[in-house]
Amino acid sequence: MEHTRMGGTAEDVAAAVGGDRAALERVARAVQPEVFRLAVRFFGDPRDAEDAAQEALIQVVTRLDRFRAESAFATWVYRVATNKFLSIARTRGERQALSFTDFEAELSRLPQSPLATPHPDVEERLLIEEVKVGCTLAMLLCLDREHRMTYILGEIMELDHATAAEILDITSAAYRKRLQRARERITNLMRARCGLFDKANACRCRKWVATAVGRGCVDPHDLVFATSARQAREFPEVLTEIRRLEHAERAGAIYRSHPEARSHVDLGGFVDSLFPA
Repeated sequence: MEHTRMGGTAEDVAAAVGGDRAALERVARAVQPEVFRLAVRFFGDPRDAEDAAQEALIQVVTRLDRFRAESAFATWVYRVATNKFLSIARTRGERQALSFTDFEAELSRLPQSPLATPHPDVEERLLIEEVKVGCTLAMLLCLDREHRMTYILGEIMELDHATAAEILDITSAAYRKRLQRARERITNLMRARCGLFDKANACRCRKWVATAVGRGCVDPHDLVFATSARQAREFPEVLTEIRRLEHAERAGAIYRSHPEARSHVDLGGFVDSLFPA
């Protein structure tokens, strides 16, 4: 599970709490990638995620002395980041997000045929990958913040219910109900319109490329999600395996198949700024 990815040894955490600057820097560098991944999934746009991740990282570093080892360090970091993300002002992407009904209607207006890509120097499969990830992240924005974060923790990051409930500071029973509602809404939308979820659906990411480029949603020369040509080439095989899953499991598997977003800023440099020489 992704929950186990977060680096930083117990010794480093303890030393950092005790004032060891080098240990504090190691901890910050270890947790930054996971904080950014969580932010990308929550906000949908890596540029918004960068700002939010920086704010969350500052809180992790400046509040490290509040960690009491009563839960796993990763759980504490996710809780700090989650609280920050839920509290900051809504982003432009969130303000422009569609309802589930409107999103389904938008997907129903599928272009009748794929248009020639206006940028032949960019590999088409990368443009398709960019549209695929962007579209599915936009689906998450149809959820309100509480349900969205619940879905990300439970379905995408696959945290156990007790840990996710602790991060959200709600009971396990409340968490399970919230997760069920979020899962049903995402799954129902994908089942109805998403060609990734079900090949019988009319929606095809390839047919949306020209439209996405024309609307400015995708910049062919500045792709933020499709960072690996190899991953894009291998995705059809991955998708075949996803479609063998039960419907209730497919949506989460699609999100977990996303490539890592590319940061527009040097977040490593940001970590450096927290620890000037």
